Amino acid sequence: MSFFSNLFNRNNDPKSIISFDVVDPIYSYLYNQESSLEFKVKGIQEDVMVNLFFFPSSFDHEEGKEEIKKAGFNNSYEVLNELYKKVNIGVLSDEAIQEGLEYDFIHIQFYSEPTAEEKKFFKRSIKNFVIFFCCTNSLEVNDFKILYSGKHFFDYTKGLLESELLDVNNPKNESEAIGIRDFKLVLQGVCQYLNIEIPETVELPSSENLVESVEATLESFEEFIKLVSRENIEEKQLKKQSKKLFKDYKKGTNEYHDIVDGHFDFFESIDAWNSDWKFDPEDAEYFISEMIGEDLNFEYPDETYSHDLFPYIQSALEKRGFELMSYNTNGDNYLFFVANKEDVGRILELSEITKIEIDQL
Repeated sequence: MSFFSNLFNRNNDPKSIISFDVVDPIYSYLYNQESSLEFKVKGIQEDVMVNLFFFPSSFDHEEGKEEIKKAGFNNSYEVLNELYKKVNIGVLSDEAIQEGLEYDFIHIQFYSEPTAEEKKFFKRSIKNFVIFFCCTNSLEVNDFKILYSGKHFFDYTKGLLESELLDVNNPKNESEAIGIRDFKLVLQGVCQYLNIEIPETVELPSSENLVESVEATLESFEEFIKLVSRENIEEKQLKKQSKKLFKDYKKGTNEYHDIVDGHFDFFESIDAWNSDWKFDPEDAEYFISEMIGEDLNFEYPDETYSHDLFPYIQSALEKRGFELMSYNTNGDNYLFFVANKEDVGRILELSEITKIEIDQL
């Protein structure tokens, strides 16, 4: 995808951090590297969450389909067209919908201080910024529009549909004003977190590094191993593996083989399933049953394989208090393990700290 940088009438104020030249490289990272980020930004309550979602695939599960139906639509493309109308983007034609292409958007979520009115009820206020890319005076994508919401997305489709078009230069109320102020901090934090260079013309909201980095310790690796193994590991093995992983971490190598070699050794020492990217439901049932020590059977539509099985696997595991996760091999295979549902958040935090890449599926 190519972009023009010098067109008028679009979101590219050279002084503002809320501009295409800042948002576009963030999008590029999410699309090409990692579609989901969660990390701490100084001045922002709790973690910032940045996700790249897609129409229709991000809604192609039982809960998503039910939400779409409840909202009065037949499919996710109809929802997308409703959102496009809100932000003045040309809607998809029936012919375009029939092509079945994917259309992505960025959802950035964080908490800010509450407004004076909100303080009566809440200690914090959620902020949602939903970014859709578009074309302005161009045949190429060179612009974006933002939907804003100060509500929790308990029903994700409903949350999107109830969001409102945001004018970052003219907030409608105190809630939007606080959100826009903190959104600028968050964008700076995302760029610093991903080592994205911010254009020199941009007036930065903060003069400091906003990313709170936590240095890994031996204890970090011990806790990580305990959680990933669901504490099904002998103390001797725990100490041995944590020392080895910590030693490798301190080496600071950039060589792929050196990085993953120790990680594979560790996952081979616990209950894990190394699978090709293409696998059958029978394989999943067998190997996951082995990992959790009990028979796991799950229902799935006919002719469903590989990653399309994840929603059905997760639904069955959730009933038992588990979640399937994967070590990111950066290759064409999965290295699956099962975690306690309550530990998933902490595992992802430790993944960031220890630089052992773990994916939620």
